[in-house]
Amino acid sequence: MADVTAPLAARLEEDMKAAMRAGEKLRLGVIRRARAAIKNAEIAAREPLDEGAVEKTLRGIVKQHRESIEQYEAGGRADLAEVERAELAILDGYLPQQLEPAAIEPVVVATIAELGASGPKDMGAVMKAAMATLGGAADGKAVSAIVKRLLAG
Repeated sequence: MADVTAPLAARLEEDMKAAMRAGEKLRLGVIRRARAAIKNAEIAAREPLDEGAVEKTLRGIVKQHRESIEQYEAGGRADLAEVERAELAILDGYLPQQLEPAAIEPVVVATIAELGASGPKDMGAVMKAAMATLGGAADGKAVSAIVKRLLAG
């Protein structure tokens, strides 16, 4: 595996080569799809992506895998859900760890106080500000659940 301090795109490139050499078909497929998504995002942006945009693209792929897992489980397709989980585990290795709800809550509380939010009608503004503060370190669903709970009470 490539140096974890290297840019994500470079790590993906190196890990793709290593997966080819080692014959790791699952890892190779996942990395190729991730690189293709990054390339498509670069084409859409008409310029090379910075590190934050590459990370955002990978987070989008991770979100799709999580949604697929939920749908496969709801549909009784545990076999397909397992494949998605294996691919998700590979992708998670390229992203910084997500904050736990206990670490997210103080940020949301401070954001609510800062904005003077008082009820569910302020959820959009609180979410926008909290996600800007947290960046990619927190899952949107987790933040949303905390904001909803704090604004309801």
